[in-house]
Amino acid sequence: MAFPHLQQPSFLLASLKADSINKPFAQQCQDLVKVIEDFPAKELHTIFPWLVESIFGSLDGVLIGWNLRCLQGRVNPVEYSIVMEFLDPGGPMMKLVYKLQAEDYKFDFPVSYLPGPVKASIQECILPDSPLYHNKVQFTPTGGLGLNLALNPFEYYIFFFALSLITQKPLPVSLHVRTSDCAYFILVDRYLSWFLPTEGSVPPPLSSSPGGTSPSPPPRTPAMPFASYGLHHTSLLKRHISHQTSVNADPASHEIWRSETLLQVFVEMWLHHYSLEMYQKMQSPHAKESFTPTEEHVLVVRLLLKHLHAFANSLKPEQASPSAHSHATSPLEEFKRAAVPRFVQQKLYLFLQHCFGHWPLDASFRAVLEMWLSYLQPWRYAPDKQAPGSDSQPRCVSEKWAPFVQENLLMYTKLFVGFLNRALRTDLVSPKHALMVFRVAKVFAQPNLAEMIQKGEQLFLEPELVISHRQHRLFTAPTFTGSFLSPWPPAVTDASFKVKNHVYSLEGQDCKYTPMFGPEARTLVLRLAQLITQAKHTAKSISDQCAESPAGHSFLSWLGFSSMDTNGSYPANDLDEMGQDSVRKTDEYLEKALEYLRQIFRIINGLRRFEIEYQGDPELQPIRSYEIASLVRTLFRLSSAINRRFAGQMAALCSRDDFLGSFCRYHLTEPGLASRHLLSPVVRRQVAGYTRGPRLSLRFLGSYRTLVSLLLAFLVASLFCVGPLPCTLLLTLGYVLYASAMTLLTERGKLHQP
Repeated sequence: MAFPHLQQPSFLLASLKADSINKPFAQQCQDLVKVIEDFPAKELHTIFPWLVESIFGSLDGVLIGWNLRCLQGRVNPVEYSIVMEFLDPGGPMMKLVYKLQAEDYKFDFPVSYLPGPVKASIQECILPDSPLYHNKVQFTPTGGLGLNLALNPFEYYIFFFALSLITQKPLPVSLHVRTSDCAYFILVDRYLSWFLPTEGSVPPPLSSSPGGTSPSPPPRTPAMPFASYGLHHTSLLKRHISHQTSVNADPASHEIWRSETLLQVFVEMWLHHYSLEMYQKMQSPHAKESFTPTEEHVLVVRLLLKHLHAFANSLKPEQASPSAHSHATSPLEEFKRAAVPRFVQQKLYLFLQHCFGHWPLDASFRAVLEMWLSYLQPWRYAPDKQAPGSDSQPRCVSEKWAPFVQENLLMYTKLFVGFLNRALRTDLVSPKHALMVFRVAKVFAQPNLAEMIQKGEQLFLEPELVISHRQHRLFTAPTFTGSFLSPWPPAVTDASFKVKNHVYSLEGQDCKYTPMFGPEARTLVLRLAQLITQAKHTAKSISDQCAESPAGHSFLSWLGFSSMDTNGSYPANDLDEMGQDSVRKTDEYLEKALEYLRQIFRIINGLRRFEIEYQGDPELQPIRSYEIASLVRTLFRLSSAINRRFAGQMAALCSRDDFLGSFCRYHLTEPGLASRHLLSPVVRRQVAGYTRGPRLSLRFLGSYRTLVSLLLAFLVASLFCVGPLPCTLLLTLGYVLYASAMTLLTERGKLHQP
C-alpha cells in the first residue's frame, strides 16, 4: 500500500477505513504495520482511537471488532497467527502505543463506560480510591454528565482491551468456544507474563525508531503519603476532583509504570463492579443485580489471580523477608509485595460474594469455584512448590503461609459458609455438583490449613479489652490514594490487629462474623453430610434401576422423554445421560467429600453411621430422577382434588369389616408412620400427633418404570392383535385379581400378629 505524502492526517484515516472494507484481513494488517513504521506520531495519533475500536470493538458493544473472544487457532489458524503477532506485547500495535507515548498525546475515554461504583463516584465529583483515575478527569460544562478521562496511549489501549471482555455481548450458548483457546485469553496471558514477569525485570519499551530513544514515561499518579495498608482515614478518599494534585516525577517509578497500569486496569474493569455499600444493599432479596459476570469473565479473572500469585511469590527469600523493607529494593520488588493485598483483595472479595449469592444453581458455578480455590492456594504457584500429594496423603501446607491465610480470613471462612448454603440447595446426585463439593472439601482438608484458619479466627475473636495498647487504633477500609511506590509503611507485627483490620475493612465496623468452626457453620456441615449420605443412596438406587431395565430406558429416551425439571429451579440430573461410570464417579466424589469434611471438622468419626431416609409425607418427597416432574405434579393435584372431594366416602369404605373394606384399606392407606425407624426426636413428636385418613395416591403413574411397563404391554398386545381397549380391560382385571390376593394375604397376616 503506497501512501503519498499527506498534508492532512485525516486522509490517512479515511484511506485505512476504506481498506478495512475492501481489502482482505491479512493485507489490512500488512498495511497497518507499514503505516506504523513509516508515519510520524503526529499523523498516527488521529488513527489510534479508530484502530483501537476496530480491534476491540465499540464500548457500546455494537461493533465487535476483530472478535478476539471467538478467534481460535484450530479454527482459523492463519487469521489467528496474524492477530497474535500484531497484538503481541512486543508487536506492531504496542510499538504504535509507545511511539505515541513518547509525544505525550492524550485520548478521551468516556466515564459512562466505567464500572458502576467508579462512574458513580466521578459523576458525584468524588475521586475514586484507585490512583488509576487521578489527574485524568476532564470537566465539561454539563458537570457530572459527559465526563471524560484523559488517558495516555498505553492506558487508552489497555482500557479498551480489558473492557472488551465486559462490553461485548456474551457468547451464544450454541457456539461451543473453549475460552482458554481463544485469542483474547492467550493475549491476557502474554500481557501478564510480559508486564508482570516472574523472572527477571520488566522489558523496556520498544524504541520508536532504530537507534532511537525509549519513550518518556507517562504522568505519574499523585505522591500522597501511604501511611499503611488499611490505616489511612477514609475521609481522604472523599477529596473533590477539582483538587487533583501534581504528578510524581520519581525516576525510580519509570521502570514499572506499565506494570502498575496494567494490573490496576484489569482489576478495575474486571472486579470493581461492587462497592461495600452496594454489596450490603445486595443482601436484600429484593435488590436488583447491578452487574452479572459471565463464565468467560470468571475464567479470565482466574487466569489473572494465578499469575498474580506466581508474580508475588517470585520474590527471593531474602527479598520477601520483613527486614528487606529497610534495605534498598527495586520498584518491581515493592510492587510484587503490594500487588495482591493493595490492589486485588477487597475488590475480589466483593466480586466473589456477589457470585456466591447470585450465580445460578447449575454446573457453570464450577468456574467461580475454581477461581476462588485458586486464590486460596498461593502455594500452588510458588516457585518452590512440591509435587502434589496423593489423595491418601495430601501435601501439608507450610506454616509460612499462615500470614496469608490470616490476612485473607474472610476469603476462607465466610465464602466457605456461603458455599455450604449453595451446596445444600443443589442436587448432589448430579456428578457435576458432587465434584464441586469434593473439590472444596479436598482443598480445605489439606493438612495444617484448617488449623491455620482456626488460628486466624481465634486472633479475630480475641477480645480487645485484654490488649490495652490497641485501644486507640482505628479499623478502616484499605485506601489506594497514592502510588504504591510511596514509602513502605512500618511492618505491623501484631497478628491479631492485622486479622481484625482485614475483616473490618472488607465487611465494615458493624459486621456480624460467623466463625467457620462455630456452631452455626458446624450445623450446616452436618446437614451437608446428611445430604451427601442421602445422595449416595439415591445414586445407588438409580444405578440399580438402570441395571434392571436398560432396554426400557433406552426406548423411552428414543421417544424423547427426559428427566428435565420443567420448573427451571434445578437442572436435570445427568446420571441417566452419562451411564454407570458416572454413577460410580458420583459415589466416589461424595464418599471422599464426606471423609474430608470429617477430617476438617472432626465430625461423626468413629460414630455410628445412620441410614438416612425420607420420613415426611410420601406425597411431598422430592421428585426423583426416575420420575417425570411435570406429570408427578399434575397427578398430585388430581389425587389431592379427589381426596378432598371423596374423603368421607373413602373413610366409610375403609371402616367396613368385610372384604370390600379390606380391599379399600389395602389401596387407600399406608403403613403407619409410627412403625418406622425414626432417627429424629422432633419427627417422633410430630408423628405422635399426626393422623390422616384414607387417601388415593396416583404418583406411581409418574414413574418412568410404570409408563415403560404399560407401553411395552400395549406393544406386546398389539402383536397378538389385541386393541388398546381390550388390553386395558385385561390389565385392569389382572390387577384386580392380584390386589385381591394381596388383600387376603395382608388380612391373614394381621390375624396371626400377636
